[in-house]
Parts: sequence; C-alpha cells; structure tokens
Amino acid sequence: MTSHERDVRQDVRELGALLGDVLERQTSTAAFDTVEDVRTASIDYRRGETDSRDPVRERLDGLDPETTRTVARAFAAYFELVNVAEERERVRAIRRRREKGALEDGVQAAAAALAEADPEDAAQALADTRVVPTFTAHPTEARRKTVKAKLRRVAEDLADLDERRLIDEEEDDLVDDVEAEVESLWATRQVRPHRPTPTDEARDVRWYLEETLFDVVSDAYESLEDGLDAADADVDGDVPQLLEFRSWAGSDRDGNPFVTPDVTTDTLDAQRDAVLDRYDGELQALLGDVSQEGDRLTHTDEFEARLAAERDAVPSAAETADERYPAEPYRRYVELVRERVARVDDLRSGEYGDPDEFVSALETLAADLRANGHDAVAAERVDPLVRRVETFGFTLAALDLRDHQENHTEAVSALLDREGVDYADMDEDDRVDVLTRSILDDDGVGSLDVDDDLSDTAARVCRRFDALGDWHREYGADAIDTYCISMTEAPSHVLEVLYLADLAGVVSLPEHCGLDVVPLLETASALANARDILGTLVDNDAYGAALDARGDVQEVMLGYSDSNKENGPFAAAWDLHQNARRLAEVADDVGVELRLFHGRGGSISRGGGPMNEALLALPPETATGEVKFTEQGEAIAEKYANPRVAERELEQMLDAQIRARLRRIQGDTPAVHDEWEAAMDVAGEAARDAYRDLLDTDGFVEFFEAATPITVIEDLNMGSRPASRSSDRTVEDLRAIPWVFSWTQSRAILPGWFSTAAGLDAYLDDGGDVETLREMYRQWPFFRTTIDHIALSLARTELDIAAEYADLAPEDLRAEFFPRIEAEYDRAVELVKQVTQRDSLLRREWLAESLERRNPYVDPLNLLQIDLLGRSHRTDAEERALRLTVKGIAAGMKNTG
Repeated sequence: MTSHERDVRQDVRELGALLGDVLERQTSTAAFDTVEDVRTASIDYRRGETDSRDPVRERLDGLDPETTRTVARAFAAYFELVNVAEERERVRAIRRRREKGALEDGVQAAAAALAEADPEDAAQALADTRVVPTFTAHPTEARRKTVKAKLRRVAEDLADLDERRLIDEEEDDLVDDVEAEVESLWATRQVRPHRPTPTDEARDVRWYLEETLFDVVSDAYESLEDGLDAADADVDGDVPQLLEFRSWAGSDRDGNPFVTPDVTTDTLDAQRDAVLDRYDGELQALLGDVSQEGDRLTHTDEFEARLAAERDAVPSAAETADERYPAEPYRRYVELVRERVARVDDLRSGEYGDPDEFVSALETLAADLRANGHDAVAAERVDPLVRRVETFGFTLAALDLRDHQENHTEAVSALLDREGVDYADMDEDDRVDVLTRSILDDDGVGSLDVDDDLSDTAARVCRRFDALGDWHREYGADAIDTYCISMTEAPSHVLEVLYLADLAGVVSLPEHCGLDVVPLLETASALANARDILGTLVDNDAYGAALDARGDVQEVMLGYSDSNKENGPFAAAWDLHQNARRLAEVADDVGVELRLFHGRGGSISRGGGPMNEALLALPPETATGEVKFTEQGEAIAEKYANPRVAERELEQMLDAQIRARLRRIQGDTPAVHDEWEAAMDVAGEAARDAYRDLLDTDGFVEFFEAATPITVIEDLNMGSRPASRSSDRTVEDLRAIPWVFSWTQSRAILPGWFSTAAGLDAYLDDGGDVETLREMYRQWPFFRTTIDHIALSLARTELDIAAEYADLAPEDLRAEFFPRIEAEYDRAVELVKQVTQRDSLLRREWLAESLERRNPYVDPLNLLQIDLLGRSHRTDAEERALRLTVKGIAAGMKNTG
C-alpha cells in the first residue's frame, strides 16, 4: 500500500460507521434508529430533497430525556471524530505539497527571499527575527483532557493506516484498535464535572510544549536551513534563534483569583521537571550514537579543555563514567553533560548555571565530531538538541505575570501610606515623581511585608511580588521575566510595577532590571495617549534606566478581544491596525525598539485566524523583527496537537515574519494610498456607530440572553476564570470569550461580521466606489485579510437557525433586533461578494467542503438545543443533554470563543 490511498471521505465514512455500531451496542437499536432518522432527515434538507426541517423536528419532538441525551451525545462524538479525520487530511495535503516543493508560504519561500536579497540585509533580517507564541489558559477549550487523549490515539491509528505499508492482519488490528477507542470515547463523560484548576490548565498547556513542540522545533529550523542551502543563500554563520515560547497558564492573575503564588511555583517546578526530563531522554539516546572508539579520534584542544572542565564540575560522576566507558571518550563526555543537567533541579553542586553553558557543551561536542569526520552524527543527533536547548532553556516556556492596574495602585497606595505618603490622593505628575524617587533610592521606600492593615487585594499583590524574588533566585530571571498590566491608562501604572519589582529585589538600577514591564493598551483613551505614556516613561530617570538594562526594547500589548466586543469587527480591525502603526511611530520617535504583543483570541471574532496572513497584514512600520502573540483555547489543540501540523504552523510564522522584516529593511513595503486610508476612516467610524447603536439599544442584553445559550455557557466547567467580571448583566461586564461563544452556538456569529455592511455603505454613500474597494482588496494585505475573515464568519453563519433562537426571545425584542441583524447580514454578503468578485464567500475550496460536510450534523444539535432552552423546567438528564449540545456544536463549528 502506498501512502495516502485514503482520503477524508473514507476516514469520515468509516469512523461514522464505527460510531454507529458502538451506539447500537451500547444503547439500543431504537436509539440508533432515532439518531439515523435525524441524521438522514437533516441531510435531505441540506441537499434540497425536502422543503423544511420539519421532519427533523418531528423526530426530535417527544423524545424521552435519556434518548434526547443519546442523540446529543452521538452528534457531539461524531464531530470529535470528524475533526480528527480533517486533521489527517491536512497532514496529507502538507506532505503532498512538501514533496512537490509547493509550500509557497513555508520557510522555503523565506529562504528564496533571503537568497535574492543583499547578504547584509538577509543576515540582518534573520538576526532581528524572533517569533514568540504565548499560550494562555483562557477558558475556550470545551473538551476534557481525557477525551483529547482518546482522540489523539485515534489520530495516531489513522496515520498508521494512511502512511504505513500494512499486511491485511496489521490493518485489521489497527481498525480494531480504532473501534476500541471509539467505544471508550462513547462511554466517557464528555462534559467536565468540575471546573479545571489553574494547575490543570497549566498542565494542559505544558503537554503541547513537551509532547509536540519540543520535538518539532528543530525540524522547522532544519527546513529553513535546507531551504537556504537549496537557494544558495549567502547568509554568513548559523541561523540564529528565531523561536521562543511563553505561557500565561499558571501565572495570569487578571480576573482569576485562583492563580496564587503557590500555583505559579508549582507551574515553574513542573515545567522545569518536564524539560529536564526531555533533555535526559535526549542525552540517553545520544549515548548510543557516540560510541566511537577513542584510539581512532583526534580531539581538538577545545574539546579536551571542555572535557576537563566537565570532569572538574562533577568529579564523582567522572569516575563512574571512566569505569563505564574506558575507551569511549564521547560517551564519557555525554555522561558528564547528562549528570550536570540532572543537577539543575537538585541540591547537589556542579549543575549548569544557565542554558547557555549547556548549549556550549553540546556545540563543543558537535565541533569535535565534525573534526573527526562524524558530520552526520553532529548534524542529526547533536544540532537538533542544541536548537531545543536554545528554545526551551531550563524553563520549557517562560511565564508572563499579569494583573489589573487597579490592584497595583491599591497595593502601592497602601505600602506608601505606611511610610506617611498619601499616594492615593496625588495627581499623575506627583505619582510619577514619588515612584521615581523611591525606585532610584538605594534603600527604597516601603516594603512588601504583609500586615493586618493591608486589604486582601494589596496583600495578594505583595505576596506575588515577594514570591517573584524567590522565583528569580530559584529558577533564574529568564523563567518569569515579563509583567503585563491590564487596562494601562497612565505612566504611573507602569512605574507602580517597577516600584513593586524594586521592593522585591529583582530590580536594582541602573545595573539590573529583571523584568519587562508591558502595558496592555485596551481603551480608546489609552491608545490615544500612547505617545504621552511612552514618552513620559522613556524620559523618566528610573524607567529609562530600566529600559537601558533591558536593551532598550519596550513591549506593548494590544488587546483584540475587548476591542472587537466594544467596537465591532470592522472598526476594531482598523483601530488596531492604526494603533499598531502609531505605536511603532511613537517608539521610533522616543528612541526605543518596539515589540508588539498581539492579544489575539482563538476565533476570528477575537482577532484569530491564520497567523502567517495576520503577520503579513500588519503595518510595515511594526516589522521590527520581534513579534509576540497569544495562542488560546481550542486554537492551541488545532495548531499544536499534531506534530506535522505544528511544524507547518511554525514554518508559516517564520516565513511571514522573516519576509516582513526583510521588506522593511529593504524599504520594499506595499504602498498604502491615502485614498484607501480615508475610505477606512469613513467605513470604520460608521461601522462602530452601527455596532454601538445595536448594543446600546434598550433591551439588547435581554434579547442576547434569550436568543443565545449564554446562561448555559456561564455555568459550564470550561476554565478556572469566571465568565463575567462582576454580577452586572451588561455586555461590557461579560468577557469576550463567552460573548463570542454564545453567538457561535446560535449560528449567528454576529461578532465576526455585524456592522461591516453599514461601514462599507457609508463609504459608498460618501462618494466612494466599489472599484476602489476591489483595488484595496487586491493590493492591501490588511484590507484583504479583514474582508476574508469577515467572509468566513458570514459563511459560517446560518441565519435561518439563528432565527429560531431569536424566537425564544420576547416577541417585542425579537421584532426590534432580529430584522436589523438579518438586514445587515444580507447586505454584508452582497458587498463582500462584490468586493472580492467571487460567487462564493470562501476562497478556499477545502473549507467550503468542510462546512458542507458539517452543516447537516450541526443543525440537529441546534434544533435540540433550541428545544431544551425553550423549556421552563428541565430534568437532570435534559440539563446534561443541553450541555452536550453546547459541546457538540462547539466541536462542529470547531470554535468556541
């Protein structure tokens, strides 16, 4: 059997048949027949063989609670298996295109661009590039870890069926194994009985880092290096470190009272244990590859000196290695390296002081292997490990701390009040002055001591910063060296964190600053005042010294989710684009290098979407080389669960960032005409007004709560963080994730497209023309990406289903809001097709096929959910069925929030 004789249709068909067999065995023939009747009736409607969904409704009506639950469970399980099948199809496509050399947006494209560039420009682009995916634990993953593990085993079996040459008996065994997993999946509880803890979330994030990314990161580098060789690129030296991974899981305190210092300590411990364990496994394997006889080797002076140093560091281990490998010097060397790595996490002396020492030891070994003609061993066994150590260090992923600025202000006010300083009543200038003087004072002003006079909030902040000093001493400053401040509005909010870090002993200016302080600019006022905020900070004696100690790099985070929720998708996209450009200009004016941190959500409605397209669509002014962005929820599983998909994602990110930086260096950036920006100014403002008019209309919140399953979602055990910031029933109070999740469930997906038509029509009514919009779509990456994202949200919307959810609302509210939503949708579809000049909303055929495959199976879950939501009283079994519909629709839509 040759590879890839299977396809997604076969996988879906066979997995669906297995699920049907299991359903009938585990429940009853009657339940199986019910599911089949619902399935076929829904397919008939989608194919146009029936005029309405009445046959589906009729089959669902009157089901007893247990059968209702079985139907919901069956469709939910089906989508989990379909998602596995589609992932396998993506791997097939990647492999086929890689074999043909047709991965046009992979690192081969970046290599070709570098080969064509001036060597100095190419080297500079590589030196500047750093891509930093940052994993967050925001509650957008609807699946239990147990369920994901079973699905991963199904995926591995499908890969074997697809790629291995099997005799019939071997194939039968694999099919039997898949059936066993499907049977086990059916019997496993699909919805979490309890909320995950922050430690659970950190463990989940750690799995992707440890089990997938640790292995594939070196493959991404190898692909780039192979591409550079094939393109005959004139790039001096080795490819530098381009990738870094960070995490908020276990350290993001904003809005989550359960993230305590103990949780962060446990996370740091577990991550260090995990990465050291992986290194130990790699070094054990390396022992088998360096068995060369010593009398056939001529060592370099560098190797001899390094071996002596390794022996001196761990003399007892050196004696053991001598006895075990008397005639194999490389094995003795690797055994000593292994021992020193093992001691990083225990009380014995002789450990490597930092990852750079470990890297140096490995590079010395690789150089000596090459000097003795063992180039293949060095390239295939040692170099990949060097890449892993450069990337993951002794921390696996560095942690970012985060909290709301109000909490810092409260803590600082309390600490200074103990010193007789009335910080709370000071204006901004006085606050900046007192903080600056305290930071620069050799003795400092105040202490982090917790006493009974401190509020709970102030005490929590003090304990966190006190623990920060311990974390730096125990794990190294690089393990947790970034602090993000939510809702930053003024320079004092940044200086407050620097002041607290100074009290913690992790800042000692001007010599040392162990923390990047990162303002998160979320509000219109903060973004409008960015120049004043950054300018004041750069000119400030204390903060200027801190910047100097950190290499004059200022990281600034842009919040996508709340911007979208508050302004609508079209206006938010333009606002964020302008603000990113404005921040780059401000940073350039004040003389610091900008590192933008894009707080993107998993869904398009929260700034998500293909990362390579997003990076290339950023303003050219922001292409400093360094870029950081959040990866959240189900997007993490979709991108990083499968090794080949993960490698492809990394390569696409590197390609986009390298090429964007190279273009910036060369001054070869796409021209953006004033006419285009003027069009977006008009359209963006009109879109914002239309969006706010909808949300601010009396009764909208009540309509939203009735026409979506938000009340069910708020009670789901999806994440450790509460769904709302308070008990107030307002859109502003609701977090962005459940806001998007709810509209996705009802198939309206309003946060992904509403007010787009209002904006574009305002531009056209103001004298604009469609041809200009078409020109913008063809030539302006930002506008093309924005329209494509909106088109996808429109394509995934099913207004006839959303209309039935709207029927759950009081009649007057439905009459007020749904016609407005419907009219905006119809006009947006019309305009998007005109601008893109496509008959279909989607430009990717495989995506259209995926929606066609999924829609007939999502529909029954929607109808079942609508029915259950409309009941004034639900039994326990019906409540569980309702939660299963939420989980099943999330799997079917491949999206939550």
